[in-house]
Amino acid sequence: MHFSVEDTGPGIAPEELNTLFEAFVQTESGKRSQEGTGLGLVISRKFVQLMGGDITVKSEIGKGSLFRFDIQTKIADSAGGIIRKPARRVAALSPGQPAYRILIADDGEDNRKLLAGFMKPLGFEIREAENGMIAMQIASEWKPHLIWMDLGMPVVNGYEAAQRIKAGAEGVKPPVIIALTTGVFKDERALIISADCDDFLRKPFKESELFDIMEKHTDIRFIWEEDTPGYGQKQADEKLISDAVSSL
Repeated sequence: MHFSVEDTGPGIAPEELNTLFEAFVQTESGKRSQEGTGLGLVISRKFVQLMGGDITVKSEIGKGSLFRFDIQTKIADSAGGIIRKPARRVAALSPGQPAYRILIADDGEDNRKLLAGFMKPLGFEIREAENGMIAMQIASEWKPHLIWMDLGMPVVNGYEAAQRIKAGAEGVKPPVIIALTTGVFKDERALIISADCDDFLRKPFKESELFDIMEKHTDIRFIWEEDTPGYGQKQADEKLISDAVSSL
């Protein structure tokens, strides 16, 4: 299969193309935007190579860039033998728990909205920060129980913010800090732990992974849909509907 992705952005200088796929290297336009960590293309290329292909790029300053890649695929004989396990979902917080304060620190507004969308319906108190400096201020004043900490934020990055928040929690229980990252290599994992983060969650993540890691590191407990009355019948009804639609 052949894929092409083209944009009309600022473009990439010829001298930067040779280092474009190196870890933690950013183009001048990427540095000016103060977004990302220089890992996205490295990870993307590795995935493509694992599928038997490679990524190429053509770019012109002021006009944009064109990325192309090919992957090797096979035509499936039939989808009839595929069994999809239903995703685990949280139904509610277990009763009798206190009000938990959760801080979402991420410079991406869409990322903050996504996390808040999972948290707010369950009754968590939520505050947001778009950089590490604001995250430290909120943590000092509001004392959150848990912080989702993006590592590549501007002004003060997530590594430094996590260290300073933990160091400043004198006389009180420090918040649990979960690092949000696009990919964790061996060296980066050691860096995350050394920065006083309690754990990490790779982007993109599944809803169940989000809540599993919360239960692992805090006293928060959830009621999962699979444990609620009538769940088995609901799954059976959904299968009947799916089978009926497939037969049309």
